Amino acid sequence: MPVTSQLFRGLPRTKVLASGLLPCQHHQSHLAPITQRPASRRPACIWQGHQHSRSYQTTSALRSYILTPPQVNSILKANEYSFKVPEFDGKNVSSVMGFESNQLPANAPIEDRRSAATCLQTRGMLLGVFDGHAGCACAQALSERLFYYIAVSLLPHDTLCELEAAVEGGRALSPILQWHKHPNDYYSKEAQTLYFNSLRTYWQELIDLTSPGEVPDTREALLNAFKRLDNDISLEAQVGDPNAFLHYWVLRVAFSGATACVAHIDGSDLYIANAGDARAVLGVQEEDGSFSVHTLSNDHSAQNDEEVARIRGEHPPSERKTVIRQDRLLGLLMPFRAFGDVKFKWSIELQKRVLESGPDQLHENEHTKFIPPNYHTPPYLTAEPEITYHKLRPQDRFMVIGSDGLWETLHRQEVVRIVGEYLTGMQQRQPLKVGGYRVTLGQMQGLLEERKARVSSAFEDQNSATHLMRHAVGNNEFGTVDHERLSKMLSLPEELARMYRDDITIIISQFNPHVIGAQRQEGQS
Repeated sequence: MPVTSQLFRGLPRTKVLASGLLPCQHHQSHLAPITQRPASRRPACIWQGHQHSRSYQTTSALRSYILTPPQVNSILKANEYSFKVPEFDGKNVSSVMGFESNQLPANAPIEDRRSAATCLQTRGMLLGVFDGHAGCACAQALSERLFYYIAVSLLPHDTLCELEAAVEGGRALSPILQWHKHPNDYYSKEAQTLYFNSLRTYWQELIDLTSPGEVPDTREALLNAFKRLDNDISLEAQVGDPNAFLHYWVLRVAFSGATACVAHIDGSDLYIANAGDARAVLGVQEEDGSFSVHTLSNDHSAQNDEEVARIRGEHPPSERKTVIRQDRLLGLLMPFRAFGDVKFKWSIELQKRVLESGPDQLHENEHTKFIPPNYHTPPYLTAEPEITYHKLRPQDRFMVIGSDGLWETLHRQEVVRIVGEYLTGMQQRQPLKVGGYRVTLGQMQGLLEERKARVSSAFEDQNSATHLMRHAVGNNEFGTVDHERLSKMLSLPEELARMYRDDITIIISQFNPHVIGAQRQEGQS
């Protein structure tokens, strides 16, 4: 059941080539020394001094331990969540039918976070995936705070004034978000007052900057919310807190990092705000019933030529060869946009001053004193999002937002096909494909038998995100789930799991084509 909150209620692929600067709880990193920077996109990890291949038969222990199907299902379904949007909520008919989400950890604890909420003072639904690195603290903070900053940025001037008057008068605040949370979703209770005070300062500034009757622009609201929250994360770490725990917490948040991919859906208007390498795609149903992919976001990484040109253009020509090395920012960081990560934003002097005045726990980790190589003209990193807009059409049936752990294992077209077939039950209508492999008649018969079983096995998963996750971890070369492979991947010990895959977080939202079609007609009339 969703919980309507008060404004604030008590709620490897290694991305950074250094051990967790400020580890989250019991997080332990097994990462390469700074001097060893692998050029590949696979985890920069060391295990007994040699490289593992991606074979799934690494040891006899793994070969002998096979999880049963019920055990596999228990692991895959542990973090699944679903929410069905009421067709009519008293104000308008929703274009979103509902969403389903799930998470599968590789790190211990998981560094990904997810959030979903309905805007109550304005309109629309917010969905977001946050992929942390160097610990989970920054992603955790984003999952609790970013939607509030977006919601406040979307409020008209008069509503902002009403919020401020309620706080001044000591009156109860009208909630601005209805959260849709899994029971396991953690929140940092001790930081809520700090978070509220920073948010209040933000809306006070918005009151001064806006005029009565002014309607916020969604694109600007998303842009301002991302940038302001990252600025607040940085400022809170610089100022510190008299409370020793909070002082340590704000530094953990600032020195770790996280990418963010957020969707705001209001009627047929879909905005994506993305900073980093999480990704959002649309599943578009064609006239023949098949599904094609429409990409909604761009990865901010070395594979994006425009991002490479942007970063090189922001720094002197003398740094052209050092600002991006081996597909990493300063040879260390894979995403080129992220929250936190003040090691890539603050001056050297500021870093030293904050660390010297910080709590003793900071000095237990040598990497807190580490300055990235060739660090001459910070900031090198930004949390400014790239914002894309899409006018939803009746054929746009669903959207998938996933952390990069999903996209490393499945191509976006394959993701859309798997989800589309699951939602429509059209598996048997597609021609059997073996992807150019030479197969025997016996293998072909086995594939056909698997296809038959797939119709019934799909009912194992009552959640589309779980179904997609099953494929992401267990797919074989023929595009079908291999139970033995899935079992081995899920039974890997913590110290090995991160070497074979990343945390995976998935949110899948379904759209109502009839509502979207009607809204488009109204807009054209």
